[in-house]
Amino acid sequence: MNRKDKLLIMKIASLFSVVRGYNIPIIILAQYLSAIFILAPEKRALDILLDFNLFILVFASSLTIASGYIINNFYDSQKDLINRPHKSMLDRLVSQKTKLSVYFTLNFIVALMALFVSWRVFLFFSGYIFFIWFYSHKIKKYPIIGNLMAALLAVLPFFAILLYFYTRIPFEDIENYKRQLAVIFSHASFLFVLLLIREMIKDLENLKGDLANGYKTIPIVYGERISKVIITVLTVLIILPVYVLIEISDVGFMDIYFYSCLIILIFFLLYLWKSDSKSQFLLLHNVLKFLIVAGVFCIVLIDPSVLWHGKRMLLTI
Repeated sequence: MNRKDKLLIMKIASLFSVVRGYNIPIIILAQYLSAIFILAPEKRALDILLDFNLFILVFASSLTIASGYIINNFYDSQKDLINRPHKSMLDRLVSQKTKLSVYFTLNFIVALMALFVSWRVFLFFSGYIFFIWFYSHKIKKYPIIGNLMAALLAVLPFFAILLYFYTRIPFEDIENYKRQLAVIFSHASFLFVLLLIREMIKDLENLKGDLANGYKTIPIVYGERISKVIITVLTVLIILPVYVLIEISDVGFMDIYFYSCLIILIFFLLYLWKSDSKSQFLLLHNVLKFLIVAGVFCIVLIDPSVLWHGKRMLLTI
């Protein structure tokens, strides 16, 4: 392999790192599993998998998130030199001009795909793209609102799928679906709080780079202790959606996941109050990422018979 080919491979790896390509399959899987087991459990799994408009929504969401990673990387390039020097060196193999070109190309493709479904979907993704840019350019530099917006942007694609199914419900079934919304919003609340905690841990982890680049995060403005207090309060609050999901609704065997989460989060808090270094906060960050990814795969525990017997996969006349 000559030098030119090696450089090309390195640039592809760099772009893959910039868009965090390892996250995209997880996001796609999370959206489809959520659709099958949470958002539209009354539908056959096969119908959901073969729904072309839903495929467009999921694919468009994934491309939008990938473009969001690009614009976030574009604005954070100086900060990442301090916080993530090794990743930053790999990311810099692709020029800022190329990153912007890919960013605009992806967003253009998303706009075309959204228009194919409907003008409402086009408006949603146009707004979503704008708010991701606005967050990366301005909002993420400010305490509290930056954390809240980051967590909200992460769960927003799931609400797009929720609205997609909601607009296709027969009028006589709307009341039944409204009762199901409590369960859906409990899942969303659990994920939102978990993502919010992760964003605040990232602020503690990236303290040095944020301070050097003028970011006004919670630990910088109010101190590490206040940041840990807020994280503790949020961790306690996560009990509320877990209670609704386990005690009021029916999540099948997924209650094992939620009980496990609560146990892990107890040890998470104990370790948090002992932590004062980047490596320790990185470990806490990885624990939260594990819980989020594990939650995606554990969605199937709501109704494992779909995998074991394929009951909802069967075609019916």
